[in-house]
Amino acid sequence: MLEILKQSNNPEVCKPLVEAVIEKAKEFQRKFGRKPAFMEVCGSHTMSLARTGVKPCLKDEVNLISGPGCPVCVTDQRSIDAMIALAEGENRIICTFGDMMRVPGSNKTLLDSKIAGKDIRVLYSPVDAVKVAEDNPDKQVIFLGVGFETTIPILTLMVGEAEKRGIENFSIWMTTKLVEPVLRYLLDAGEVHLDGFLLPGHVSIVLGEASYQYLVDEYHISGVITGFETAELLSGIYKSIDLALKEETAIFNNHPSIVSKTGNRVIQQWMDQYLIKCDEAWRGIGVIPNSGLDLKPEYDKYNAKKRFTVKVGEPRKTKCRCGEVIRGLITPNECLLFGKACNPMNPIGPCMVSAEGSCAAFYQYMRESF
Repeated sequence: MLEILKQSNNPEVCKPLVEAVIEKAKEFQRKFGRKPAFMEVCGSHTMSLARTGVKPCLKDEVNLISGPGCPVCVTDQRSIDAMIALAEGENRIICTFGDMMRVPGSNKTLLDSKIAGKDIRVLYSPVDAVKVAEDNPDKQVIFLGVGFETTIPILTLMVGEAEKRGIENFSIWMTTKLVEPVLRYLLDAGEVHLDGFLLPGHVSIVLGEASYQYLVDEYHISGVITGFETAELLSGIYKSIDLALKEETAIFNNHPSIVSKTGNRVIQQWMDQYLIKCDEAWRGIGVIPNSGLDLKPEYDKYNAKKRFTVKVGEPRKTKCRCGEVIRGLITPNECLLFGKACNPMNPIGPCMVSAEGSCAAFYQYMRESF
């Protein structure tokens, strides 16, 4: 508990919360003869639970399972290879989030291509890619659009901005993912026993509390929407255990100051205006129907997949088990490569690269606690 209190901004609040969670979890164990199990859907939750010390502190009382909430991690290998191949073309500028630079492709990374002389730029504000296109009219500027509902609205803003400025040399390589289809996949597969979900705070700003009602109505499982600070995480876990202990199912909004019942209607309208559902391939899972979003046909001129032909072969096979980590089947340290052949300086899989990756979180904050 000392470690978690050191990491907390408010030890006076967190100490009784830790004690309350542990006591509630022990009550659950006395009743059901096992630890309660919850999946944190969001990669930011995974990192926060590790960094703040919540996960190691509660390891004997609560089974907190990392899920498929890291957008870089769930991007399948063929898509990664395609984006690297895209960067190899002439007269192109590739713009991307920083996490993508070191994700291993079958033969190289985007960073390798940049070192070899390709123009690949890390942007902190994705909309800046439109300005890059405006400043380089003789080059094709392509943004690598990887992300969940948190990031997807920004992509629509980029298209709207390019349209407004009349920029013709800008496009997005869309490789987006949606939360609902993958949660349905996990529940339908039934590979992992769960007592509930810790639902992502920032995605829920867009989607709204009511968007998760299918978990209760169709799957009879609870979800607690929570934030990322220590006290928020602990209170979210406490509520999750309380619901499971009472054998109640509900969607509980533990982040009401930010997440509304219906979500952000303006952002939802942007997405409806520009985007259409499409099938997407997920690492370790395969194709999930209607689990991504692509630009509508009327915006094809901004769709890099429609403008550029990229050929890739069969992805190189490794012993990396990121696909199983993403599905909650194993913890990172159960992979034989973890901490040996695969480490932050030499990542074999994307879960060790991303700032939201389970393996990166485990390596940095938890490998000595488990």
